[in-house]
Amino acid sequence: MTEPGRAPAVERPEAAPAEPQLDLAPDVLTKKRPHSLLKSFNYAIEGVIHVLRRERNMRVHFALATVILVLAFAYDVTKVELMVLLIAISFVLIAEMVNTAVEEMIDVATRGYDPRAKIAKDVAAGAVLVASVVAATIGYLVFVDRIRSPTYHLINEVRAIPANLTIIALALTVIAVIAVKAISGRGTPLSGGIPSGHAALAFGGWMAITLIAADFQHRVLISTLGFLMAFLVAQTRVESGIHTTLEVVAGAVLGTLVTLVLFQTLT
Repeated sequence: MTEPGRAPAVERPEAAPAEPQLDLAPDVLTKKRPHSLLKSFNYAIEGVIHVLRRERNMRVHFALATVILVLAFAYDVTKVELMVLLIAISFVLIAEMVNTAVEEMIDVATRGYDPRAKIAKDVAAGAVLVASVVAATIGYLVFVDRIRSPTYHLINEVRAIPANLTIIALALTVIAVIAVKAISGRGTPLSGGIPSGHAALAFGGWMAITLIAADFQHRVLISTLGFLMAFLVAQTRVESGIHTTLEVVAGAVLGTLVTLVLFQTLT
C-alpha cells in the first residue's frame, strides 16, 4: 500500500559485486622492458657479492681459487691442465651458489622445522662437498710434481715472463676491487662505489709498465705516457659522474699497491 499522492517506490537492482583486485607489482601490470647488458652483468655480479658477504665457505673457496690460478700461471701449466682446473673451480663455486639459493628459497617457503626442508639443504650441502673433494684431487694431481721442484725455479719462471706478472697483478686488482665493494656495500660491481675499478686497473697497468721498463733507455718517457693514460681514464670516471674524486684516488692507490707489492715480491 502507498500513501495517496505518493508515487510507488521503484526497486533498484542490486549492484553487481566488484571483481577482486589482484595485488600485482607495477612491473607485472605493465610490460617489462628488457634490461640492458650492463644491468644484467651488474645483477649477476651482485649475486656473487651477496654470496661472498653471507657465506664464509664461499669466501674460503674464492680465496683458494685465487691461489690456485696464481699457481697455475706461475708454474706454467699446460692448456689442458688449466682448463681442467677452471672447470673444477667453477663447479665448486657454482655448487656453493646453488646451495645458498636453495637455502634462501627453503627459508622463504617454510615457517618452521620441516624434515623435507632439512633433506633438501643437506643434499645441496653434499653437492658442495663432492665438488670440493673432486677439485682438491684435481689440484693435487696437477701440482704435485711441480711443487716438488725448488722454490727458486718458480720465481725464475714467473720473473722471466713479465706478462705473467702483469696478468696476475691485474687479476688480483679486480678481485681486490670486488672485495672492497662487497665490504663497503656502495655502488654496483661494474659502476660507481669505492674504489673505482677502472682507475685501479689503469694505475695498476701504469705501475706494471713502469717496473717492466725499468731497464729501458727511455723508461722515464714510457712511464710518463703510461701515467697520462691512467690519469685520463680516472678523469673520465669523475667527469661522467660515475665516481667521486675520492673513489678514483682510492682505486688508483689500490691498483698501484697491488701491482707494486706483487712485482717486488716475485722479482
